[in-house]
Amino acid sequence: MRFRKDLAAVLLALFCGGAGQARCQRTSDLWHVTATSPSLSEEIQFTNGDAHLRGTVYLPKTGNRLPAVVVLHHAGLPTRDANLYRHLCEGLPAMGIAVLVYDRRGSGQSSGGLDSADYESLADDAVAGQHALARFSRIDPNKIGFWGLSQGGWLAVLAAGRSKDAAFAISVSAPLVTADAQMQFATRNLLTIRGYSQSDVQDMLATRKEWTGYLHGKNSRDEALDALRKAEARPWFEIAYLPKASQLTNDPEHDPSRKRLDDDPIAAIHQTKVPLLFLYADSDPWVPVRESVNRLQSLAAELPNIQYAVVDNANHEMMFPGNETMQVDQEATRREAPQAPAYFMLLASWIARQVAN
Repeated sequence: MRFRKDLAAVLLALFCGGAGQARCQRTSDLWHVTATSPSLSEEIQFTNGDAHLRGTVYLPKTGNRLPAVVVLHHAGLPTRDANLYRHLCEGLPAMGIAVLVYDRRGSGQSSGGLDSADYESLADDAVAGQHALARFSRIDPNKIGFWGLSQGGWLAVLAAGRSKDAAFAISVSAPLVTADAQMQFATRNLLTIRGYSQSDVQDMLATRKEWTGYLHGKNSRDEALDALRKAEARPWFEIAYLPKASQLTNDPEHDPSRKRLDDDPIAAIHQTKVPLLFLYADSDPWVPVRESVNRLQSLAAELPNIQYAVVDNANHEMMFPGNETMQVDQEATRREAPQAPAYFMLLASWIARQVAN
């Protein structure tokens, strides 16, 4: 016992510098060294319409005529400091590729309104970022592409099609069905995971049908209001991604939700002539991967610019699946970052081939 006490005192003296020192030294400090950073960073500003956008460009320390990637946002991660984008900011400069990550309009240091913005406006924000990047003396304006995950993955394809000089686009975990079909799939899974009955799931889907039916002129506003009021009293309402009755529009034809729910990602693919990479996870409760891949198989047979893969042991954010809860609170979402090794390899090897010449 005496020996153990003496050993503890020695260790305390080594790591804390004696009893009088206020704070202990971490044991890892004994072997920690400063990492070699592969990149430099520069602030950037650009505009699209009334949106003034601010971001950061990460550049390799050396080299000219550099290829570059513009990052488009996951719907729940609108600012450039999100952990989800870190692998791009650190990994791509190490490969000799610059990266632009910016705050989405209406978030962080960027101005502009998000609620009234359609998908085309968000895609055009990224195109404006592409053209701002092209003015950097070290960047090759002919080798700038787009990357996005989830909603950002669909926007990356849309941006590449709307740009006159994009080089490529990478879409990660983005459904190739309409947003309405994707949300039916996701909310069905969400309620099931949280322990609600199949009767609850069917009630939720019926409410969604009344709401979207009103937006498309298939049923009356009163019917939609009645369905939403009843749903608001149900315990699942807060996770069903439905509007409250008090939020129901009086002008369904011009409601932004209607256009977003109807936008067709397949049409965007047909309009995009540059190389496209689609990556999906094998365990994604948010996106109908099977249906999306089936559509890609058909598209790839007629469009030679398409490549795709399903990543093993990965979820929507390309993390290891674990115990899936479909948690969406802001703090949990901000911590998310890709982990699946195959995702990194597929991403890096495909980009390297696109920018090789």
